[in-house]
Amino acid sequence: MTAAIHNGEVKVDHRSLSATKSGHSSRRREKMSAALAATATDLKGFLNPNDPVAISFWIISIAMVASTVFLLMESTAVGYHWKTSMNVGALVTLVAAVHYFYMREFWVQIGTSPIVYRYIDWSITVPLQMVEFYLILSAVQPDISPAMFWRLMLGTVAMLAFGYCGESGSINATMGFAFGMAGWFFILFEVFLGEAGSVAASGDKVNKHVKTAFSIMRFIVTVGWSIYPLGYVFGYLMGAVDDAALNLVYNLADFVNKIAFCLAIWVSAKNDTAEHLGDGHGSKAEAGSGMSLWIS
Repeated sequence: MTAAIHNGEVKVDHRSLSATKSGHSSRRREKMSAALAATATDLKGFLNPNDPVAISFWIISIAMVASTVFLLMESTAVGYHWKTSMNVGALVTLVAAVHYFYMREFWVQIGTSPIVYRYIDWSITVPLQMVEFYLILSAVQPDISPAMFWRLMLGTVAMLAFGYCGESGSINATMGFAFGMAGWFFILFEVFLGEAGSVAASGDKVNKHVKTAFSIMRFIVTVGWSIYPLGYVFGYLMGAVDDAALNLVYNLADFVNKIAFCLAIWVSAKNDTAEHLGDGHGSKAEAGSGMSLWIS
């Protein structure tokens, strides 16, 4: 900024003043950018507001904890043959919650895919989800073959073991993908065309609520689980997706495939319990007094 005295008046060079203000503004923006950059790197392991992947890990871990509490509480208010399924569902979300806390920490501190933690999580939660198919059917159709359970377990173990070996580099990635897909297709065959599918469709003791839960669970295993092999192909075989995008998609998929899977059981359990109470008791008072008989 410059000024001159002319005839006793001070005249200010406004162009110089404008340039000075612009310089100050630019320096302020630079300082703010530097402060933000420092904040991003000096968070000491806490969440970065500009990291959607870390935020998604946190949201899902809390959602899994909340789902666990909800399922355990609701298991006290459903019919007896649904209780085990509800409690197993709570185990699914509890195990996932614990692993998501560790995966979030790994991502925040290391910044790469937590492959080991994710597969440990899947190695526990996915078999438990497969157990659910057997539990809801065997509870109403006791003569169902235990071989159905073991076939689902076989497909699950093959799918996860080969998937992990392929992603970790223990075996050829393409080979791991192929054998892992074979395990998934084996599961789909069992729940659509195998004994599980046939019992769900035509079992003489399988009511509409069990069929509804089975259908939703089967849909999730078919459509929801398809996200994982797609992530494997684009993220590991083709390298077309970076770790951030891949983990964000995996996190959202787990959110739906675990929580919605368990909520499908809960909805059918509540409807089935309400129907039995309605059939057995003519009034609300009688229905309330009879609930302990049905859920005990």
